[in-house]
Amino acid sequence: MVEQRAYLDWNASAPLRPEARAAMIAALGQAGNPSSIHREGRAARHLVDDAREKVAALVGAEPSEVIFTSGGTEANVLALSPGALPAHLLVSAIEHPSVRSGGRFPAECVEEIPVAADGIVDLAALADLLAARSATGGRVVTSIMLANNESGIIQPVAKAAQIVGAAGGILHLDAIQAAGRIAVDVHTLGADLLTLSAHKLGGPKGVGALVRSGGGRAVVEPAIKGGGQERGLRAGTENLVGIVGFGAAAAAAHGALAAEAARMASLRDRFEAGLRRISPDAVVFGADRERLPNTTLFAVPGVKAETAVIALDLDGISVSSGAACSSGKVQASHVLAAMGAPTDLARGAIRVSVGYATTESEVDFALAAWLKFCNALHKARHGIAA
Repeated sequence: MVEQRAYLDWNASAPLRPEARAAMIAALGQAGNPSSIHREGRAARHLVDDAREKVAALVGAEPSEVIFTSGGTEANVLALSPGALPAHLLVSAIEHPSVRSGGRFPAECVEEIPVAADGIVDLAALADLLAARSATGGRVVTSIMLANNESGIIQPVAKAAQIVGAAGGILHLDAIQAAGRIAVDVHTLGADLLTLSAHKLGGPKGVGALVRSGGGRAVVEPAIKGGGQERGLRAGTENLVGIVGFGAAAAAAHGALAAEAARMASLRDRFEAGLRRISPDAVVFGADRERLPNTTLFAVPGVKAETAVIALDLDGISVSSGAACSSGKVQASHVLAAMGAPTDLARGAIRVSVGYATTESEVDFALAAWLKFCNALHKARHGIAA
Protein backbone atom coordinates (compact mmCIF):
# COMPACT_ATOMS: atom_id res chain seq x y z
CA MET A 1 0.00 0.00 0.00
CA VAL A 2 1.30 3.46 -0.92
CA GLU A 3 1.45 5.77 2.08
CA GLN A 4 -0.77 8.80 1.65
CA ARG A 5 0.97 12.10 2.30
CA ALA A 6 0.14 15.77 1.87
CA TYR A 7 3.06 18.14 1.38
CA LEU A 8 2.02 21.50 2.87
CA ASP A 9 5.43 23.11 3.38
CA TRP A 10 5.86 24.95 0.07
CA ASN A 11 7.41 28.00 1.77
CA ALA A 12 10.31 25.81 2.86
CA SER A 13 10.77 24.42 -0.64
CA ALA A 14 8.41 23.96 -3.56
CA PRO A 15 8.42 20.68 -5.50
CA LEU A 16 10.21 20.91 -8.83
CA ARG A 17 7.92 22.09 -11.63
CA PRO A 18 7.67 19.73 -14.62
CA GLU A 19 8.87 22.53 -16.89
CA ALA A 20 12.01 22.96 -14.80
CA ARG A 21 12.68 19.23 -14.68
CA ALA A 22 12.40 18.89 -18.46
CA ALA A 23 14.64 21.90 -19.11
CA MET A 24 17.28 20.64 -16.68
CA ILE A 25 17.35 17.15 -18.19
CA ALA A 26 17.89 18.67 -21.62
CA ALA A 27 20.67 20.92 -20.29
CA LEU A 28 22.54 18.01 -18.72
CA GLY A 29 23.78 17.06 -22.16
CA GLN A 30 25.32 20.49 -22.81
CA ALA A 31 29.10 20.13 -22.68
CA GLY A 32 30.22 23.72 -23.20
CA ASN A 33 31.37 26.23 -20.61
CA PRO A 34 29.31 29.45 -20.89
CA SER A 35 32.56 31.44 -20.87
CA SER A 36 34.03 29.60 -23.88
CA ILE A 37 33.80 31.20 -27.32
CA HIS A 38 33.49 28.02 -29.39
CA ARG A 39 30.18 26.60 -30.59
CA GLU A 40 29.56 24.50 -27.49
CA GLY A 41 30.39 27.43 -25.23
CA ARG A 42 28.10 29.75 -27.16
CA ALA A 43 25.30 27.21 -26.88
CA ALA A 44 25.75 27.08 -23.11
CA ARG A 45 25.86 30.88 -22.95
CA HIS A 46 22.61 31.03 -24.91
CA LEU A 47 20.93 28.83 -22.29
CA VAL A 48 22.13 31.09 -19.47
CA ASP A 49 21.02 34.23 -21.31
CA ASP A 50 17.61 32.73 -22.04
CA ALA A 51 17.14 31.86 -18.36
CA ARG A 52 18.28 35.35 -17.36
CA GLU A 53 15.56 36.87 -19.56
CA LYS A 54 12.91 34.65 -17.97
CA VAL A 55 13.96 35.45 -14.41
CA ALA A 56 14.10 39.16 -15.24
CA ALA A 57 10.59 39.04 -16.72
CA LEU A 58 9.23 37.50 -13.52
CA VAL A 59 10.10 40.66 -11.57
CA GLY A 60 9.88 43.33 -14.28
CA ALA A 61 13.65 43.75 -14.56
CA GLU A 62 16.07 43.97 -17.46
CA PRO A 63 18.16 40.84 -18.12
CA SER A 64 21.32 42.91 -17.57
CA GLU A 65 20.15 43.55 -14.00
CA VAL A 66 20.08 39.85 -13.01
CA ILE A 67 23.09 38.25 -11.31
CA PHE A 68 22.87 34.50 -10.67
CA THR A 69 24.01 33.13 -7.29
CA SER A 70 24.00 29.82 -5.44
CA GLY A 71 20.72 30.67 -3.71
CA GLY A 72 18.76 33.24 -1.76
CA THR A 73 21.17 33.44 1.15
CA GLU A 74 24.15 34.20 -1.08
CA ALA A 75 22.06 36.74 -2.99
CA ASN A 76 21.19 38.49 0.28
CA VAL A 77 24.81 38.52 1.41
CA LEU A 78 25.90 39.84 -1.99
CA ALA A 79 23.30 42.62 -1.77
CA LEU A 80 24.25 43.68 1.75
CA SER A 81 27.65 45.13 0.99
CA PRO A 82 28.93 48.21 2.87
CA GLY A 83 31.35 49.25 0.12
CA ALA A 84 34.46 51.33 0.70
CA LEU A 85 32.71 54.32 2.31
CA PRO A 86 31.21 54.39 5.82
CA ALA A 87 27.81 52.71 5.71
CA HIS A 88 25.00 51.62 7.95
CA LEU A 89 22.42 48.86 7.56
CA LEU A 90 18.81 48.95 8.75
CA VAL A 91 16.93 45.64 8.76
CA SER A 92 13.40 44.89 9.88
CA ALA A 93 12.92 42.71 12.94
CA ILE A 94 11.22 39.97 10.90
CA GLU A 95 13.91 39.35 8.27
CA HIS A 96 15.44 36.04 7.21
CA PRO A 97 18.56 35.10 9.25
CA SER A 98 20.83 35.85 6.28
CA VAL A 99 19.61 39.45 6.42
CA ARG A 100 19.32 39.80 10.19
CA SER A 101 22.97 38.75 10.46
CA GLY A 102 23.88 41.83 8.43
CA GLY A 103 25.43 40.29 5.35
CA ARG A 104 28.93 41.79 5.10
CA PHE A 105 28.21 44.75 7.37
CA PRO A 106 30.03 44.85 10.72
CA ALA A 107 27.66 44.03 13.60
CA GLU A 108 28.05 47.50 15.08
CA CYS A 109 26.74 49.02 11.84
CA VAL A 110 23.48 47.04 11.82
CA GLU A 111 20.29 48.36 13.43
CA GLU A 112 16.82 46.88 13.67
CA ILE A 113 13.58 48.43 12.46
CA PRO A 114 10.67 47.42 14.73
CA VAL A 115 7.39 46.01 13.51
CA ALA A 116 3.89 46.62 14.87
CA ALA A 117 1.73 43.96 16.50
CA ASP A 118 0.12 43.29 13.12
CA GLY A 119 3.49 42.33 11.63
CA ILE A 120 3.87 45.45 9.51
CA VAL A 121 7.18 47.33 9.50
CA ASP A 122 6.98 50.57 11.48
CA LEU A 123 7.52 53.16 8.73
CA ALA A 124 7.66 56.06 11.18
CA ALA A 125 10.49 54.32 13.04
CA LEU A 126 12.21 53.69 9.69
CA ALA A 127 12.04 57.41 8.86
CA ASP A 128 13.49 58.32 12.26
CA LEU A 129 16.33 55.82 11.92
CA LEU A 130 17.14 57.02 8.42
CA ALA A 131 17.21 60.64 9.58
CA ALA A 132 19.51 59.82 12.49
CA ARG A 133 21.91 57.75 10.40
CA SER A 134 21.92 60.10 7.43
CA ALA A 135 22.89 62.94 9.74
CA THR A 136 26.10 61.10 10.67
CA GLY A 137 27.16 60.83 7.02
CA GLY A 138 27.86 57.76 4.94
CA ARG A 139 25.54 55.46 3.06
CA VAL A 140 22.43 53.85 4.59
CA VAL A 141 21.09 50.56 3.23
CA THR A 142 17.63 49.39 4.29
CA SER A 143 16.54 45.76 3.92
CA ILE A 144 12.88 44.72 4.14
CA MET A 145 11.09 41.53 3.13
CA LEU A 146 8.41 41.95 0.50
CA ALA A 147 6.45 39.10 2.12
CA ASN A 148 7.34 37.35 5.35
CA ASN A 149 8.35 33.72 5.05
CA GLU A 150 6.52 32.67 8.23
CA SER A 151 3.34 34.75 8.39
CA GLY A 152 3.02 35.56 4.69
CA ILE A 153 2.25 39.18 5.59
CA ILE A 154 3.02 41.54 2.71
CA GLN A 155 4.96 44.65 3.64
CA PRO A 156 4.29 48.23 2.41
CA VAL A 157 7.59 48.30 0.55
CA ALA A 158 6.56 50.91 -2.03
CA LYS A 159 5.92 53.36 0.82
CA ALA A 160 9.20 52.32 2.44
CA ALA A 161 10.96 52.99 -0.88
CA GLN A 162 9.67 56.57 -0.89
CA ILE A 163 10.98 57.11 2.65
CA VAL A 164 14.35 55.53 1.87
CA GLY A 165 14.68 57.43 -1.40
CA ALA A 166 13.87 60.77 0.22
CA ALA A 167 16.70 60.12 2.69
CA GLY A 168 19.12 59.26 -0.12
CA GLY A 169 19.35 55.64 0.97
CA ILE A 170 19.45 52.27 -0.80
CA LEU A 171 16.58 49.79 -0.52
CA HIS A 172 17.03 46.02 -0.67
CA LEU A 173 13.96 43.80 -0.92
CA ASP A 174 14.02 40.11 -0.08
CA ALA A 175 11.35 38.91 -2.53
CA ILE A 176 12.18 35.22 -2.15
CA GLN A 177 8.77 34.16 -0.82
CA ALA A 178 6.78 36.66 -2.87
CA ALA A 179 8.06 35.99 -6.39
CA GLY A 180 5.86 33.54 -8.26
CA ARG A 181 3.01 33.98 -5.76
CA ILE A 182 2.14 37.64 -6.16
CA ALA A 183 2.96 40.18 -8.86
CA VAL A 184 6.45 41.64 -8.32
CA ASP A 185 7.93 44.55 -10.27
CA VAL A 186 11.27 45.78 -9.01
CA HIS A 187 10.88 49.21 -10.60
CA THR A 188 7.30 49.81 -9.44
CA LEU A 189 8.27 48.80 -5.92
CA GLY A 190 11.19 51.22 -6.00
CA ALA A 191 13.86 48.73 -5.00
CA ASP A 192 17.55 49.18 -5.75
CA LEU A 193 18.29 45.53 -4.99
CA LEU A 194 16.01 42.50 -4.94
CA THR A 195 16.78 38.86 -4.17
CA LEU A 196 15.23 35.63 -5.44
CA SER A 197 15.56 31.88 -4.87
CA ALA A 198 14.68 29.26 -7.48
CA HIS A 199 13.44 26.47 -5.20
CA LYS A 200 10.75 28.63 -3.61
CA LEU A 201 8.89 28.88 -6.92
CA GLY A 202 9.41 25.38 -8.30
CA GLY A 203 12.97 25.57 -9.56
CA PRO A 204 15.94 23.55 -8.30
CA LYS A 205 17.70 24.06 -4.99
CA GLY A 206 21.09 25.74 -5.07
CA VAL A 207 20.44 28.67 -7.39
CA GLY A 208 19.15 32.20 -6.81
CA ALA A 209 19.58 35.71 -8.12
CA LEU A 210 20.31 39.27 -7.15
CA VAL A 211 18.51 41.89 -9.22
CA ARG A 212 20.45 45.14 -9.27
CA SER A 213 18.07 47.90 -10.30
CA GLY A 214 18.02 51.67 -9.92
CA GLY A 215 20.57 52.29 -12.66
CA GLY A 216 23.27 50.52 -10.68
CA ARG A 217 23.02 53.07 -7.85
CA ALA A 218 23.62 50.44 -5.21
CA VAL A 219 27.24 49.54 -4.51
CA VAL A 220 27.72 45.77 -4.76
CA GLU A 221 31.08 44.16 -4.09
CA PRO A 222 31.72 40.58 -5.22
CA ALA A 223 31.66 38.06 -2.41
CA ILE A 224 33.41 35.47 -4.59
CA LYS A 225 36.32 36.87 -6.59
CA GLY A 226 38.10 35.28 -9.51
CA GLY A 227 36.91 35.27 -13.09
CA GLY A 228 34.61 37.84 -14.63
CA GLN A 229 31.42 35.77 -14.58
CA GLU A 230 28.11 37.46 -13.78
CA ARG A 231 29.43 40.91 -14.69
CA GLY A 232 32.32 40.48 -12.31
CA LEU A 233 30.06 40.16 -9.26
CA ARG A 234 30.05 36.38 -8.82
CA ALA A 235 33.11 34.46 -9.97
CA GLY A 236 33.02 30.80 -10.93
CA THR A 237 31.60 28.73 -13.76
CA GLU A 238 27.84 29.17 -13.83
CA ASN A 239 25.58 26.41 -12.55
CA LEU A 240 24.19 25.84 -16.03
CA VAL A 241 21.65 23.14 -15.18
CA GLY A 242 20.39 24.97 -12.10
CA ILE A 243 20.11 28.29 -13.93
CA VAL A 244 18.20 26.67 -16.79
CA GLY A 245 15.80 25.12 -14.27
CA PHE A 246 15.40 28.49 -12.55
CA GLY A 247 14.51 30.13 -15.83
CA ALA A 248 11.96 27.48 -16.74
CA ALA A 249 10.32 27.68 -13.32
CA ALA A 250 10.23 31.48 -13.45
CA ALA A 251 8.56 31.42 -16.87
CA ALA A 252 5.98 28.86 -15.73
CA ALA A 253 5.19 30.78 -12.55
CA HIS A 254 4.98 34.09 -14.40
CA GLY A 255 2.65 32.73 -17.07
CA ALA A 256 0.20 31.21 -14.60
CA LEU A 257 0.55 33.78 -11.80
CA ALA A 258 -3.04 35.02 -11.55
CA ALA A 259 -4.65 31.60 -11.86
CA GLU A 260 -2.26 29.95 -9.41
CA ALA A 261 -2.64 32.76 -6.86
CA ALA A 262 -6.43 32.52 -6.95
CA ARG A 263 -6.32 28.77 -6.55
CA MET A 264 -3.86 28.90 -3.65
CA ALA A 265 -5.94 31.55 -1.88
CA SER A 266 -8.98 29.31 -2.16
CA LEU A 267 -7.06 26.41 -0.63
CA ARG A 268 -5.66 28.60 2.15
CA ASP A 269 -9.15 29.84 3.00
CA ARG A 270 -10.50 26.28 2.92
CA PHE A 271 -7.85 25.19 5.40
CA GLU A 272 -8.41 28.15 7.72
CA ALA A 273 -12.18 27.66 7.73
CA GLY A 274 -11.72 24.00 8.65
CA LEU A 275 -9.13 24.88 11.28
CA ARG A 276 -11.54 27.26 12.99
CA ARG A 277 -14.28 24.63 13.02
CA ILE A 278 -11.97 22.13 14.70
CA SER A 279 -10.12 24.61 16.94
CA PRO A 280 -12.28 27.70 17.54
CA ASP A 281 -9.55 29.21 19.75
CA ALA A 282 -6.92 29.02 16.99
CA VAL A 283 -5.06 32.26 16.30
CA VAL A 284 -4.21 32.89 12.64
CA PHE A 285 -1.45 35.47 12.58
CA GLY A 286 -1.95 38.26 10.07
CA ALA A 287 -5.48 37.10 9.20
CA ASP A 288 -6.65 40.71 8.91
CA ARG A 289 -3.67 41.85 6.83
CA GLU A 290 -2.71 41.35 3.20
CA ARG A 291 -0.89 38.02 2.99
CA LEU A 292 0.56 35.69 0.44
CA PRO A 293 -2.26 33.61 -1.04
CA ASN A 294 -0.69 30.34 0.09
CA THR A 295 0.39 30.89 3.71
CA THR A 296 -1.22 30.25 7.11
CA LEU A 297 0.68 30.71 10.37
CA PHE A 298 -1.42 29.69 13.34
CA ALA A 299 -1.24 28.62 16.96
CA VAL A 300 -3.64 27.04 19.40
CA PRO A 301 -3.25 27.86 23.11
CA GLY A 302 -1.72 24.96 24.98
CA VAL A 303 -0.48 23.14 21.87
CA LYS A 304 3.28 22.78 21.40
CA ALA A 305 4.49 23.16 17.83
CA GLU A 306 7.03 20.36 18.08
CA THR A 307 4.42 17.90 19.31
CA ALA A 308 1.96 18.89 16.60
CA VAL A 309 4.48 18.86 13.73
CA ILE A 310 5.74 15.40 14.69
CA ALA A 311 2.23 14.00 15.13
CA LEU A 312 1.09 15.40 11.79
CA ASP A 313 4.19 14.02 10.07
CA LEU A 314 3.44 10.56 11.44
CA ASP A 315 -0.04 10.90 9.95
CA GLY A 316 1.33 11.89 6.55
CA ILE A 317 1.20 15.69 6.74
CA SER A 318 4.29 17.83 6.10
CA VAL A 319 4.11 21.24 7.77
CA SER A 320 6.65 23.26 9.70
CA SER A 321 7.12 25.27 12.84
CA GLY A 322 7.82 28.79 11.58
CA ALA A 323 10.71 28.91 9.11
CA ALA A 324 12.73 25.95 7.84
CA CYS A 325 16.09 27.65 8.23
CA SER A 326 17.23 26.44 11.63
CA SER A 327 18.90 23.11 10.89
CA GLY A 328 15.71 21.20 11.60
CA LYS A 329 15.24 22.76 15.03
CA VAL A 330 11.80 23.62 16.31
CA GLN A 331 12.13 26.90 18.19
CA ALA A 332 10.18 30.03 19.03
CA SER A 333 9.61 32.34 16.08
CA HIS A 334 11.60 35.59 16.08
CA VAL A 335 8.91 36.96 13.76
CA LEU A 336 6.16 36.44 16.32
CA ALA A 337 8.43 37.69 19.10
CA ALA A 338 8.93 40.91 17.12
CA MET A 339 5.14 41.19 16.78
CA GLY A 340 4.78 40.91 20.55
CA ALA A 341 2.89 37.61 20.46
CA PRO A 342 2.61 35.80 23.81
CA THR A 343 5.48 33.38 24.32
CA ASP A 344 3.25 30.31 24.55
CA LEU A 345 1.60 31.14 21.24
CA ALA A 346 4.93 31.96 19.58
CA ARG A 347 6.32 28.59 20.66
CA GLY A 348 3.24 26.84 19.32
CA ALA A 349 3.16 28.45 15.88
CA ILE A 350 2.66 26.10 12.93
CA ARG A 351 3.07 27.16 9.32
CA VAL A 352 0.96 25.59 6.59
CA SER A 353 1.86 26.62 3.05
CA VAL A 354 0.21 25.31 -0.09
CA GLY A 355 1.27 25.51 -3.73
CA TYR A 356 -0.01 25.46 -7.28
CA ALA A 357 -0.24 21.65 -7.28
CA THR A 358 -1.91 21.27 -3.87
CA THR A 359 -5.38 19.70 -4.04
CA GLU A 360 -8.54 20.15 -1.98
CA SER A 361 -8.26 16.50 -0.93
CA GLU A 362 -4.81 17.17 0.52
CA VAL A 363 -6.17 20.10 2.52
CA ASP A 364 -9.06 17.95 3.77
CA PHE A 365 -6.60 15.14 4.60
CA ALA A 366 -4.59 17.61 6.68
CA LEU A 367 -7.70 18.83 8.50
CA ALA A 368 -8.66 15.23 9.31
CA ALA A 369 -5.18 14.67 10.73
CA TRP A 370 -5.45 17.87 12.78
CA LEU A 371 -8.82 16.73 14.17
CA LYS A 372 -7.30 13.37 15.10
CA PHE A 373 -4.39 15.12 16.84
CA CYS A 374 -6.70 17.45 18.77
CA ASN A 375 -8.91 14.56 19.89
CA ALA A 376 -5.88 12.58 21.06
CA LEU A 377 -4.56 15.61 22.93
CA HIS A 378 -7.94 16.14 24.61
CA LYS A 379 -8.08 12.51 25.75
CA ALA A 380 -4.52 12.63 27.07
CA ARG A 381 -5.20 15.80 29.06
CA HIS A 382 -8.36 14.40 30.61
CA GLY A 383 -7.08 10.89 31.23
CA ILE A 384 -9.51 9.32 28.77
CA ALA A 385 -8.49 5.90 27.49
CA ALA A 386 -7.85 5.75 23.75
